[in-house]
Amino acid sequence: MAAEVRIFGTVISTYTRIVQITCEEAGLSHETIATPAHSPQNRHPFGKVPVVEVDGLELYESVSIVQYLDNAHNSGALQPRDPAGRAMTDRWVAIANNYLFPLFEHGLVMPWIMHRFTGAELDREKIERALPNISRALAFCDAEIAIDGAWTTGGFDLADVFLYCVLRGVQLTPQGEVGIAQCPHLSAWMAVTQQRDSIRATRWETEPE
Repeated sequence: MAAEVRIFGTVISTYTRIVQITCEEAGLSHETIATPAHSPQNRHPFGKVPVVEVDGLELYESVSIVQYLDNAHNSGALQPRDPAGRAMTDRWVAIANNYLFPLFEHGLVMPWIMHRFTGAELDREKIERALPNISRALAFCDAEIAIDGAWTTGGFDLADVFLYCVLRGVQLTPQGEVGIAQCPHLSAWMAVTQQRDSIRATRWETEPE
């Protein structure tokens, strides 16, 4: 039987996994077709991933993809009903996309990916330059949870999906593992979230148990 959702993206992409988790939460069967971001086969007009085929639609941009999947197939269960809760979720999704992901990806995660998977020399200077800002960003997230629970108060929603995927990539680097371990509230949230079925079902192939 054909999958209900076809995801075209790189298999270790943060944003491919965000879509996979949303499919799992909605009970949608899905398959991922390995598609490098800058390959001719990628249909995203700006060379990003993923692109998704579902319900006869071709969708791109991860926020619009997961909102559609959640609204059309999961009764909006990953999006708070009340305006204040929805604003909180939207704010943290935006923080993950606009501030955390670029900082973590370029300064820490991608240097390690290039080193581990292509044999490139690890760019230690780039990592060292980025670490102070990365530490401040992790401390900010930890402090926000300590103050009022931040995104963790309303049950599992899209903020959890985006933030977990962005932070998990960080946690899989030596420096990121240490940094998150030094943030007790953030570390505890990561440990609990990691046990959710949709998270476990979408582990990256190289990700440890």
